[in-house]
Parts: sequence; structure tokens; C-alpha cells
Amino acid sequence: MLQQLLTLNLFGFFLVFARIGTAFVLLPGFSAGYVAPRMRLLMALAVSLVVTPVVAGMLPGLPATPAELSLMLLAEMTIGAFFGLMARFVVAALQVTGTIISLVSSMANAFIQDPLADQQSSVIAGFLSTLGVLLLFVTDLHHLMLRAVVDSYSLFTPGEPLMMGDMTQMVARRVADAFALGLQLASPLVVTGFAYYLGLGLLTRLMPQMPVFFVGLPIQVTIQISVLALALSGIMIVFLTRFQEGLTGFLVP
Repeated sequence: MLQQLLTLNLFGFFLVFARIGTAFVLLPGFSAGYVAPRMRLLMALAVSLVVTPVVAGMLPGLPATPAELSLMLLAEMTIGAFFGLMARFVVAALQVTGTIISLVSSMANAFIQDPLADQQSSVIAGFLSTLGVLLLFVTDLHHLMLRAVVDSYSLFTPGEPLMMGDMTQMVARRVADAFALGLQLASPLVVTGFAYYLGLGLLTRLMPQMPVFFVGLPIQVTIQISVLALALSGIMIVFLTRFQEGLTGFLVP
């Protein structure tokens, strides 16, 4: 191992770093705004240094022209971005879940600064996203993300043409799956909210003088928070299962 590090090919190292470094920019948790860029860079360099001797036999030779070198680095960055987005889309389903829950619980206007999405989002969406990323690291599923990036060298050989059609189709499918998963995770509160709105509408017809806003809103928020507390463990278990299934297909058996 020491001899391999001493005779390390700098071209091969930077070729590996182009893929892994780009993945670190997009992987959930590693790409969060609260992670210092220097720390993210050090982690990417460390992983690249370890991976380079392992995949050295798959790396091509030094290109003859700068144009070929630029195209090769661009291809490696595209592959790294692809695997980073595959993991990020599943986590984005929690953002969809939180937004839907906020809408059905009348808390859509309660915004906070989401450190993961790096933008203003609802309180529930920020809470679910933060909890989801925390559970990824607690359950060691971040190792699965790193392993998927490393095993990508068996699927995408450096220097070979990219399968852009398949990659584009996969990205589109994962975006659709993220929205579907977000709605499925929020389904307990969607059903509860629909039943509550239906009962409140019937009550309004029976008692037209009742101040619906002042009476119904506090009850609705209380009920939805209670349902969220009961369903939270199930939501997170389904999310972790789908996250693991989404990356297992990229691993080498």
C-alpha cells in the first residue's frame, strides 16, 4: 500500500477526485451548508487518495491533447453529479412530505431557514429533512452512499462514452419517484386532514354562526401534530428503506 501511494499517478488521482469530489458536492449531509467547504474538500481528497490505488487498473492513460483531458474530466464530473443526485432525490422526498403536511395542517406559512436545502422552507419540511439526514448517519447509510460512488467504476469505466440516455431516464424516474414517495409518506396526515375538513364543513352547515377559523384552526393544528408524532417513526423507517433500496442497485454484488 505504501509503495502504491509513493508511485501514485497524479493524473489518475485527479481523475478519481473529479468524480468523487463532485459527488461530495451533492451527497446529502456532506453537501449541507453547515459543513465547512474545507472539511468537505479534505474528505473528498482523503477518499480519492484511498480509492485511486484500488481502481488504478481501470484508469486510462494520459490524453494526448488538453481537449481530450477536459472532456474526460467533464465526463467524470458528470458521473459524480449523477450519483450525488440519486441520493439527493430520495432525501428531497422528505421536503415534499413536509410541504404537503404543512399544507394540510394549516402551517404552510411558518417558514424557517432550512440548512439542508439552503433556502426558506416550512417548519415541518425542515424538521423532516434534518431528521432524515441525521438518521442516515446514525444508521451508517452514509457508508452506502460512499460505496455506491466507489462501485460506480464498475458501471462507468473512465474514458468510455457516457450512457447519457440511460442516465437522463434514471434522473427523470427518480424525480417522479421522489414526488410519489413524498405523497406516500404524508398520506396519514392527508387522510386525517381530509376527514377533518369534511367534518368541519358539515359542522359549518349545521351551525352557520360558528366562527370556523377561530374554533377549527387550533383543533386542526393539534390533531395534525398528534398524528405526525404517532406516524413519525413509520415515516422514517419507510424513508430509510427506500433510500437503501435506491442505492443498492448501484452496488457491485
